[in-house]
Amino acid sequence: MSTPHAIRIHEHGGPEVLRWEPFDPGAPGPGELRVRIGAVGLNFIDTYHRSGLYSLALPSGLGLEGAGTVEAIGEGVSEFAPGDRVAWGTGPVGSYADVRVMPADKAVKLPDAIDERTAAAMMLQGMTACYLLRRTYRVQAGDTVLVHAAAGGVGLIACQWAAALGATVIGTVGSKEKAGLAAAHGCAHPILYREEDFVARVKEITGGAGVAAVYDGVGRDTFLGSLDCLQPLGTMVTFGNSSGPVPAIEPLLLAQKGSLFLTRPTLFHYTSKRADLLATAGELFDVVASGRVRIEVAQTFPLAEAASAHRALESRATTGSTVLLP
Repeated sequence: MSTPHAIRIHEHGGPEVLRWEPFDPGAPGPGELRVRIGAVGLNFIDTYHRSGLYSLALPSGLGLEGAGTVEAIGEGVSEFAPGDRVAWGTGPVGSYADVRVMPADKAVKLPDAIDERTAAAMMLQGMTACYLLRRTYRVQAGDTVLVHAAAGGVGLIACQWAAALGATVIGTVGSKEKAGLAAAHGCAHPILYREEDFVARVKEITGGAGVAAVYDGVGRDTFLGSLDCLQPLGTMVTFGNSSGPVPAIEPLLLAQKGSLFLTRPTLFHYTSKRADLLATAGELFDVVASGRVRIEVAQTFPLAEAASAHRALESRATTGSTVLLP
């Protein structure tokens, strides 16, 4: 068998710091699995880890999400056995590899109906959409919500899921092609944010009422406008910062704009308990297996060429989910 390889970084920086290197994953210790990885999910948080926005102890692997087959189990592991198909989406980092050792309590068994590429494309983004729509602000039938980056990985899943729950979805996109993609995935009102004032369009679409919630993974470029899209007592969910960190605000601003709720959640807190992880993954598997949500693997890259994938993601050249293949 060939020597295991992984993408590793020895310094923070641009995509050029990603190195494809041989490494020894070692044997699984107590409570751990050794997994042969079949597919790896690409996420914006990977670029934050690489750049140092979210700092890692160096040298480090990358990647929080993937799917594969259990090769070996460590002492005390009873939930899994060699040969089981598993997926994970909450880390720890190290998924950019062809083999990895990881905590068993971060993995979930894959249902037969879901293949490894689909799983790698949906675990982090799909569980993110799940907690956002089902727990952070619980979408109800009849709600109108705004989803930024509606043609992205989380966006396409969230638009479909919110529509399936009976909500009207407004989404921002960067091109006519992305508008068509979002519209085909449950977004009733795509807004071309480069050509239109998204705040004015939201007010127009809602007859001046505003939306019940904004789901914003973009950050700095959209945050203040998003507050102006909300109805009184609306919920502002800022869950990412692909355009840069959100500027500081005074809490009084939330009162002035309608006694708004503001939260900055992470998937890790929503799945830190094993029971919550299993429930979130289970709800995601159900909605995908039922066909209510389709997972779009729009791009694949060889894992060794992860730098090219990072460049594509950061330049807004991707849609849907991107999978890296060892």
